[in-house]
Amino acid sequence: MTREEKNQFIDELTQKLNNASVFYLADIAGLNADGSSKLRRSCFNGDIQLEVVKNTLLKKAMEKAEGNYDELYSTLVGNTSIMFATTGNGPAKVIKEFRKKSEKPILKGAFIEEAIYIGDENLDALVAIKSKEELIGDIIGLLQSPAKNVISALQANGGGKIAGLVKTLSERSE
Repeated sequence: MTREEKNQFIDELTQKLNNASVFYLADIAGLNADGSSKLRRSCFNGDIQLEVVKNTLLKKAMEKAEGNYDELYSTLVGNTSIMFATTGNGPAKVIKEFRKKSEKPILKGAFIEEAIYIGDENLDALVAIKSKEELIGDIIGLLQSPAKNVISALQANGGGKIAGLVKTLSERSE
């Protein structure tokens, strides 16, 4: 790779880092061609972009990028793959599922919405992170819960009593 090609690659990687709110660094060394192909397919199905990168080029791109990735520099040893995703737990789920059949990939580090996680021991915690859509669903469920309770109480056998009390109270204030 010529110096010009390296600089172009660093610029492209810097652009990806600036646009990414979620990326994972993983070690996939030791996967054979079939395993690597299956991992790439799993990533594609999970809307995750997987790239194998040289550590020196990735470090230079991180240094040029807008974010603060200093804590991740220590993970840039050995074989490194970067996984870009739109959901915080997407790559963690792919790694965890893939590791049911293989020892790799091993999580080196993750950057999720300005938070940095170092080490494979964080994999279970990263899988448990909820996506934006899941959080919105939980909030909507919590907001609907009190209304559902009132409606079910009104429709229950004792609902006539509650409805009568509400009617009495509303007539009283007039």
